[in-house]
Amino acid sequence: MPSPQQVRAQASTITSGKTAPPDQAAPASQLRALFDGPHLSPGQRRIAQYLIENIAEAAFLSITELADRVGVSQPSVTRFAAAVGFSGYPALRERLQSIALRTLAGGPGTAQEDRGNELQAAVDAEIENLENLRRDFADPERVIDTGRKLSQSTPLTVLGLRISVSLAEYFAYAARRIHPDVRLVTRGGSVAYDALLQSREAGGTWVLAFSMPRHAHETLAAVRVARSAGLKVALITDLALGPVAEEADVTFATGTGSRLVFDSYAAPVVMCAALLQAMTDADPERTQARLEEYEQVADQHQFFLPE
Repeated sequence: MPSPQQVRAQASTITSGKTAPPDQAAPASQLRALFDGPHLSPGQRRIAQYLIENIAEAAFLSITELADRVGVSQPSVTRFAAAVGFSGYPALRERLQSIALRTLAGGPGTAQEDRGNELQAAVDAEIENLENLRRDFADPERVIDTGRKLSQSTPLTVLGLRISVSLAEYFAYAARRIHPDVRLVTRGGSVAYDALLQSREAGGTWVLAFSMPRHAHETLAAVRVARSAGLKVALITDLALGPVAEEADVTFATGTGSRLVFDSYAAPVVMCAALLQAMTDADPERTQARLEEYEQVADQHQFFLPE
């Protein structure tokens, strides 16, 4: 019976259109298949990257040596081994050594050949996320309906905490061009609670929330506060299931790029732009008036460099 790691490797070769068995794939491809399954923390991704880029040597390091090379603690290495499906570092190292021996033999598709494509692999993963989103957009009705509801909510609250702040700021910046009252919440705890309650008291009906890995407890708490205050929640996240998604009224699940140490967000940004488009279409007269007014102010105060 194949191990969970072999099953993941087989799935990887099938989805990429390759027919080679896992053990015949390039070493770096085998390693990516091992590490792609779980959600790894940035520290754990540093370990994964080091192993991919230095497999010929790294596979024979002790746990102390590997921790020193990567700049993490020994317990971090142990947790990494468990996160990718092994009973401990010795079991992981045994698997790594079987991959490394093929690299040392100089066979086709060695780690050295594949190493330079790590960034390309990250782009390929994002292309797949965008293709999935494109299929989701085949029926745009849910996006259109949610955009209309967000447009009608005055004020409209946009919530994004920790790593999700950048996405929330992007959406709020653009939404302010077409909506009269957009309130951005990027701090958790009582600050978020206060902002959400004030939004509801001012007549707001919807919150657009972002929850990207690693999902924060304070995001879940803020979403629950919004619901308890009577606000509806539209959520952009990477998981269709989970505690935050269960609290949302509408969830848009879009894949994130997890090939590099930190996630990339090509698909979530396109999802933001789609909702913004739906908001502009929901009230075209208001949209046009506000955009024209903004352009006049921008010209008057010279916000932008001449093109």
